[in-house]
Amino acid sequence: MCGRFVLATPVDELGRLFGFPERPNLAPRYNIAPTDTCAVVRSGPSLALLRWGLVPFYARDIREGVRCINARAEGVAQHRAFARAFRERRCLVPADGFYEWETAGKAKQPYYVAAADGKPIAFAGIWDRWKPPEGEVVESFSIVTTDANATIAPIHDRMPVVLPREAWDVWLAPTTPIPELQALLKPAPDSALVARPVDRRVGNVREDDPGLIVPLLV
Repeated sequence: MCGRFVLATPVDELGRLFGFPERPNLAPRYNIAPTDTCAVVRSGPSLALLRWGLVPFYARDIREGVRCINARAEGVAQHRAFARAFRERRCLVPADGFYEWETAGKAKQPYYVAAADGKPIAFAGIWDRWKPPEGEVVESFSIVTTDANATIAPIHDRMPVVLPREAWDVWLAPTTPIPELQALLKPAPDSALVARPVDRRVGNVREDDPGLIVPLLV
């Protein structure tokens, strides 16, 4: 799964990498958590700020989005909450890396997972719009997850789908056939990511500073 991630790369650099023209004031974030407003890249490409945790179109309450922060690749095309978004509203979720927790007895050790080359990555995302009975439309997203690769498997059995650069346009294109999209929903190559233990402070959503991604000395 993916329950926390990092995006601290300056927006100018992200714009050059992903090709979007917008330049909002994005503060560095080292502990992005569900229900936070996050940057995603949609078809265009364009940058948008959406709520993390897809609120299904049939939801009676925005809090239902908390159960939909991740969408399993195996069922995303059929799941009631995700199927329409998968067909029609896909996005990239830029990140510098993400956190995963290894369970050892009663203790949980967080790891920071990032690209081996140190560059930003892009999760496969889906997004949707929800209209509450009163108030404004809410746009929100989920991160698609898949089985862990050999790098992540000793820590957790799931990981976000990290799309390679050559797949970004394919994922965003509205005309990409469903079988071609599903073929992209696979684990990243084992050598593409590195995982290092970090401070347990990351478990507290109020903690948000560069020290969270500094590897522990072991």
